[in-house]
Amino acid sequence: MTIRVLVVDDHAVVRAGLRRVLDAEADIETVGEASTADRAVFEAIESKPDVVLMDVVMPGKSGIEGLPALLQAAPAARVLMLSMQDDPRYVREAFEAGASGYVLKEAADTDVVDAVRAVAAGERYVHPALGARLVQAESEERRRAAADPLSPREREVLRLLALGHTNQEIAAQLYISVRTAETHRAHVMQKLGLSSRAELVRYALEHDLIER
Repeated sequence: MTIRVLVVDDHAVVRAGLRRVLDAEADIETVGEASTADRAVFEAIESKPDVVLMDVVMPGKSGIEGLPALLQAAPAARVLMLSMQDDPRYVREAFEAGASGYVLKEAADTDVVDAVRAVAAGERYVHPALGARLVQAESEERRRAAADPLSPREREVLRLLALGHTNQEIAAQLYISVRTAETHRAHVMQKLGLSSRAELVRYALEHDLIER
């Protein structure tokens, strides 16, 4: 059975390279491509792929932010995130949003092909280079959660807020939407029982999130 793949990346040269790699395999066929997360929704409806190979960082919505709409449009498809981001936080966010796999752009062609086959078969795929780091990060976060109510992403948002960054600036730095940045800010204030930026800055100073 041939695995039908939709390639989503904002760089045409990357899409062309991926098509070349995938179409060289007897059991894989590229059935479409898109340059944005929004466009991927329409292409998925049209091409009905088995696997969507989607970049994480793209103009407008990130690949992770675009996942819910994509999966709603093509519920039978499995989504494999392709990214230069090797931070375990991105991997976890991708899986929480509904991804079935995460592979690095620096991966060998054979790794990308293996990842496509794995998620098409219903397996969960994490690039080998990220596996150990992901396990270690999750272990550290469990220990930290016992003493700190904030998630790593919320701590980063708190730090940037304390440094005086706006929601728009935070969104740009973390590759998230402004609405997501605003949501993180609201969660931080609620979890810590804070009501003003001054209190937020004081908390950040007391917990060594910013320098005095």
